[in-house]
Amino acid sequence: MATRTDAPTRREQILKEAARLFAERGFHGVGVDEIGAAVGISGPGLYRHFAGKDAMLAELLVGISGQLLTGGKRRVAESDGGDPEALLDSLIEGHIDFALDDRPLITLHDRELDRLRDSDRKLVRQLQRQYVELWVEVLREVYPGLLEPAARSAVHSVFGLLNSTPHLGRPGSLPGRAATAALLHRMARGAFAAAGA
Repeated sequence: MATRTDAPTRREQILKEAARLFAERGFHGVGVDEIGAAVGISGPGLYRHFAGKDAMLAELLVGISGQLLTGGKRRVAESDGGDPEALLDSLIEGHIDFALDDRPLITLHDRELDRLRDSDRKLVRQLQRQYVELWVEVLREVYPGLLEPAARSAVHSVFGLLNSTPHLGRPGSLPGRAATAALLHRMARGAFAAAGA
């Protein structure tokens, strides 16, 4: 999401490797020792950073939902009521960055959301609803005749399209990040245009 120039913290390294391993082998298919080995510390050493695997999963899924919402709100604020078309493009670009850069988190969300505690799962859903509503508002500015239920359906459909990146093949098999991002952007705009027609 946000561009960083500093090295990731140990906690961020652990989360990144946990997401990768959970996505590859499933939450129950990965042990704490394996996550520790992936970042060069002992399994028990992870407990200095997290209470356990459940805490890692919650931080990953709640965290990415919060980051998407925060990023969307920032883009809206930066547009300052400007061109809604440009704002929609900006929202699409932000979500494409997530979809291409955080593919393990998409897989993790699809497979493991039900493993979260009820309170964490409800928080994820609440953050996601707010993110959807942000998009719905922008989409209805671009297409004023689009009714709210149709706009919401269009947003969910485009998220499904963009979040399909884990099924596109391995990162090296894609035509290149820029070309893939441009294709996804065109497809998202095409879907929104069809909904608003």
